[in-house]
Amino acid sequence: MARPAARLSDLIRKDDPIVKYEGADAEILRQVSKPVLRVNEDMADFIDHMEHIMRAANGVGLAAPQLGILQRIFVFDAGDGFHAVINPKILQTKGEQPSTEGCLSIPGLRGDLVRAAEVVIKGLDQHGRPIRLRGNGLTARVILHEYDHLDGILFIDKADPDSLHYITSEDEDEDDEYEDDDEEGIDV
Repeated sequence: MARPAARLSDLIRKDDPIVKYEGADAEILRQVSKPVLRVNEDMADFIDHMEHIMRAANGVGLAAPQLGILQRIFVFDAGDGFHAVINPKILQTKGEQPSTEGCLSIPGLRGDLVRAAEVVIKGLDQHGRPIRLRGNGLTARVILHEYDHLDGILFIDKADPDSLHYITSEDEDEDDEYEDDDEEGIDV
């Protein structure tokens, strides 16, 4: 008799759920995620877990591979409300914007890169309903950062190598102090 498939939420590591770039299971961050074939009742629970983990880590975005799960799913909240996107497809990008980014999978590292200033994507929400989202500024950056995770691409692959640096605890305190005024240095 076949065993029932594990729920996605059950596959998340309990002790330290976010896969780190220099740790056990790091190779998953470099793999291309597989499309979600069926959105069922398990998906909403998994996405709730993703949102909780993202917020607990003070991030603005999180992709399933960062939890060790090679599925084309990401979540984000860039200040305009929470969104979950399953099987995203980029329909359009426009313009350019310089940014400084970090990543929950590479704690403390920051780097400068250029991303599109605007993006339009389509996909499914956590209930399997079709969605279409347009993002500008920070929202576009977050969407594109998380989308890259689904293809095994990290921000360090696109950043100016000379700009990569680890922030100190003093830098973190400064980031916290100016968090509302400055979108740079946010971990996605």
